Amino acid sequence: MEPNWDDMRVFLAVARAESLSGAGKVLKMDPATVGRRIQRLEEALGTTLFAKSPQGYSLSAEGERLLSWAEQAEQSISLATEESRGQAGQLTGSIRIGAPDGCANFLLPRVCTEICDRHPGLEIQVVSQPRVVNLTRREADMAIAVSPPDTGRLLVQKVTDYKLHLAASRRYLKRKGDIETAEALQGHRMIGYIPDMIFDKELDYISAIGVERVGLASNSVSVQLNFLRQGAGLGIVHDFALPFAPNLNKVLPDLVSLTRSFYLVRHADDRKVERLNRFADELVDGLKREVARLEALT
Repeated sequence: MEPNWDDMRVFLAVARAESLSGAGKVLKMDPATVGRRIQRLEEALGTTLFAKSPQGYSLSAEGERLLSWAEQAEQSISLATEESRGQAGQLTGSIRIGAPDGCANFLLPRVCTEICDRHPGLEIQVVSQPRVVNLTRREADMAIAVSPPDTGRLLVQKVTDYKLHLAASRRYLKRKGDIETAEALQGHRMIGYIPDMIFDKELDYISAIGVERVGLASNSVSVQLNFLRQGAGLGIVHDFALPFAPNLNKVLPDLVSLTRSFYLVRHADDRKVERLNRFADELVDGLKREVARLEALT
């Protein structure tokens, strides 16, 4: 029995999810059915593709070799499909974007809404995770990152710079008094990331301004912002997030100011997929405009 492409699609889903249940969610298929399909594929090829354990499914040496071939086949099929759709001029299907919390919450909703308005047949999924999205495992079609990756077969494009400042609620500042010097920060409770959960050095804002202790911490930018809105202390805030929290004021803006960048990261094999190229162009343009629009309001 020869393997077919549908079996390869199941194989790719299991390889990326590293579990039958995870693959089943992607494929909208019962995990037991996924398991039978993998068994059928292994029997057709006469080899073991996965090492099974309570921790999940990991690729065997033969599975690693098949993965490379299957991804190339997937790209060829995708390219052929996109070429056939390209005549209509509309983007369709599903595209998944991985993004850090701040970008996902405050930038992508408007940007993605505008793109979907232009392309009604398009479905956009935003994955907000407190870690770097694994494009090699196809957790997403593309990702926004705060620093350019230096490993892997990836396409990296700088999107835009953005600003961050120290901020606090007006209620907090009224209660604690004006903060006029950087030295005075030591007497205030700081809000920031959980130190051992900072997944990129560019997010270590508190250390960058010379403060050692974080009194209230979260791995979520949105939670940090809500701490600040409640008058809990001082914290570093994206300028593009400040319009969503009008009760916050910048503190020492001339002394405490950070600049960071967003990068669009894609799998190198996708460079020939015109649909993803077009979407990436619209995404980058939309993010640039949205950062500029929001920062102009602060």
